[in-house]
Amino acid sequence: MLLTLLCFILFILTLPGTVELLFLTVSAIRGRPESEGTPSSLETLEIAVVIPAHNEEVGISKTLLSLQNCDPALPNQNIYVIADNCSDDTATVSEDMGVNVLERQNEQERGKGYALNYAFAHLQALEKYDAFLIVDADTTVENNFISSYQDLFGSGADAGQSSYRVDQYQTNTRTRLMNIAFLGINHLRPLGREKAGLSAGILGNGFGLSANTLQEIPYDSYSIVEDLEYHLRLIRAGKKVEFLEQTSVRSEMPANAKDAESQRARWEGGRFKMIRQIAPKLCMEVMRGKLRMLEPLLELLLLPLAYHFIWLLFLMVLAWFTGVGFLIYSLLAMIIFVLHIVVAMYLGGCDKHDVFALFKAPGYILWKLLKLGKIFKMSKDDAGWQRTKR
Repeated sequence: MLLTLLCFILFILTLPGTVELLFLTVSAIRGRPESEGTPSSLETLEIAVVIPAHNEEVGISKTLLSLQNCDPALPNQNIYVIADNCSDDTATVSEDMGVNVLERQNEQERGKGYALNYAFAHLQALEKYDAFLIVDADTTVENNFISSYQDLFGSGADAGQSSYRVDQYQTNTRTRLMNIAFLGINHLRPLGREKAGLSAGILGNGFGLSANTLQEIPYDSYSIVEDLEYHLRLIRAGKKVEFLEQTSVRSEMPANAKDAESQRARWEGGRFKMIRQIAPKLCMEVMRGKLRMLEPLLELLLLPLAYHFIWLLFLMVLAWFTGVGFLIYSLLAMIIFVLHIVVAMYLGGCDKHDVFALFKAPGYILWKLLKLGKIFKMSKDDAGWQRTKR
């Protein structure tokens, strides 16, 4: 009886994620539906790039240089660095690169959401920009980043999200595994939503908002996963985020376990907190007939891939001693999980070294499992904005 109950709990825990993985993986590999499309505007749009930065003096010049090397390049006066609660020379380094700097100091209101809201309030008051792009301060953008958004907002889009990848992922096995996870979360899934006609999602880096969207829905989301929080508000308002498959932003990730631990705990702890706070509300909205909230609900309930795999593995083991139903489900769910990883690697152009890195995935998964206690602690606290060593 106890084993059956445990199997049922694991089934309920993994079913939403399994459905989400199947739906988005199949959608990502199918052909894009034919459409006439909307021609881009012939006039040049005024676009501002906003870079929230907290103690990023070491790497921000690389980010600014990649933006300045875009084709076409934005003028420096259209690039804004938000030096938020900085205790280093982020502002000075940025000013030396010729861009605008907005400095903000507020010890009570700390975080990326506060920094962005502060910047948007300043820029909207200028009444000169048609759209705003958000790029993290540890990021390299592709050469076609600006032109892709010019085309997108020229066609009247509400918002956009570029592909978000790991920079220099060849460093070691850990960074290769993180890159594979990123390809699933930040490329395959938004691509699957785009092809299904859904809102692609906001990934926190490399996204854009039209001035009209920001005017209608202010960016007053302040949690550690403020991007997820804001995207749910966009969907409720009937807005859609388009996926820019043709361009990407890339950020360096921590190469060792010690530096990665804090970052993953804050991100995943924030996500678990959102599940606890928002999932019941989304369930009620779906039950009231707001079906556009169903996919966001499934995405929210999809656990980080390592934990999704662990619970499926536990279910598969326990199912041997309970019933054939749970066993069949666990086997099918594991096949869907593997298919998701394989398709993500294929779409992301992974090579044989990435395939070999998968053989060390059990160690990475075990490391993630050992950090569950810290992650749950983070899910109860308000995590501040911390710069992660890279």
